[in-house]
Amino acid sequence: MSIFEARESEIRGYCRVYPVVFDTASNAVQVDDQGKEYIDFFAGAGVLNFGHNNERMKRAVIDYIESNGVTHSLDMHSTAKRTFMERFTKTILEPRDMPHKMQFMGPTGTNSVEAALKIARRVTKRTQIVAFTHGFHGMTLGALACTANQVFRAASGVPLQHVSHFPFGCEKTCSGCTMGCGNGVIEQMRSLYSDTSSGLQPPAAFLVETIQAEGGVNVASKEWLQSLAALAKELGSLLIIDDIQVGCGRTGSFFSFDGMDIDPDIVCLAKGIGGWGTPMAMNLVKPEVDKHWNPGEHTGTFRGQGLSFVAGSEAIGYFETPELMDEVKVKGKIMLDAIAPLEKKYDQVQIRGRGMLYGIDVGDGATAKAIVAACFDDGLLVSACGTGGRVIKLIPPLTIPQDQLESALATLVKHTEKVMGGAA
Repeated sequence: MSIFEARESEIRGYCRVYPVVFDTASNAVQVDDQGKEYIDFFAGAGVLNFGHNNERMKRAVIDYIESNGVTHSLDMHSTAKRTFMERFTKTILEPRDMPHKMQFMGPTGTNSVEAALKIARRVTKRTQIVAFTHGFHGMTLGALACTANQVFRAASGVPLQHVSHFPFGCEKTCSGCTMGCGNGVIEQMRSLYSDTSSGLQPPAAFLVETIQAEGGVNVASKEWLQSLAALAKELGSLLIIDDIQVGCGRTGSFFSFDGMDIDPDIVCLAKGIGGWGTPMAMNLVKPEVDKHWNPGEHTGTFRGQGLSFVAGSEAIGYFETPELMDEVKVKGKIMLDAIAPLEKKYDQVQIRGRGMLYGIDVGDGATAKAIVAACFDDGLLVSACGTGGRVIKLIPPLTIPQDQLESALATLVKHTEKVMGGAA
């Protein structure tokens, strides 16, 4: 029996899908302790947008450590934080005319969502939040109340309250969906919240992902998001965009909502924002919202993670020129071109996604699990998501070399066809 089986909690999950011991990693390749290589189409669930052990970030972190840079600072000022904030402001916020303040909190995405919910309730003096079907926002109680997945919700042990869920507005109806997605949902909410006899008070905030990565790679339509933003403004509710997994360049621009003509009050970021795989979570908060915080009201021991500021600053450098985002567009097309024929070949398959994030909905969890296992045996790491684990999610590092990308896609298509059979 290994030390993991003997001593690690039964809660462990991904190691059951990938039952080896990983030893080293570089860009889009991980190597186990027996020397077998795996192309990584999982990338830490979006943490490693810039690859494992990114050379630019690694050199910056090593230099920082060797110069005795501050590695932990709570929310005290540091040169590493200053550099990160200045670079983020100049490269990301100012070109978009975003006046938002940066709030650093505990080091994971669920904490950024918790902070957003708190301040939304403070500002509006309302308690209810509107979230959406298939959404995933985290595992702590406030964020979990917004998460739709019943498996995750059932672990809470207490009632999950003060959140209403409405159908998500997919740009194309998800396979097997019977919940009536689309703009009709916005009009339904408008009618409910404007009717003084509906029994419903307008919410403090609408919390939404532009692409529901964990929920099955469900892509919201631009029109639906614009309608939702307009409704939030009408009702005096805040609009919170959860860009934790699909931001930081994943869709071909820094924010997944770039070009959609929406103006979120709060943007939740984590995962890729730390660049190198070290933890960071950050909310972008409009000044008129942020002013409602009192000093120290929402804290976190690791909100001053120096190594994440250093690596994150290097990550921002990728957005100072268009090179990487141009690559993402090219690689995203390669991904779509490789997997799109599966949708034509098999009636139960649906392809969804944007940029370098795609989902292959194969219709049921057992089929997806078999494909994931076959790919793993052949040196490719992919994961399953969505209702019942029926969607195979492709989320490789943005920096993956094109030859590795094409090789991995060929492996994926080969095993998908083997598992599903040659006939539709």
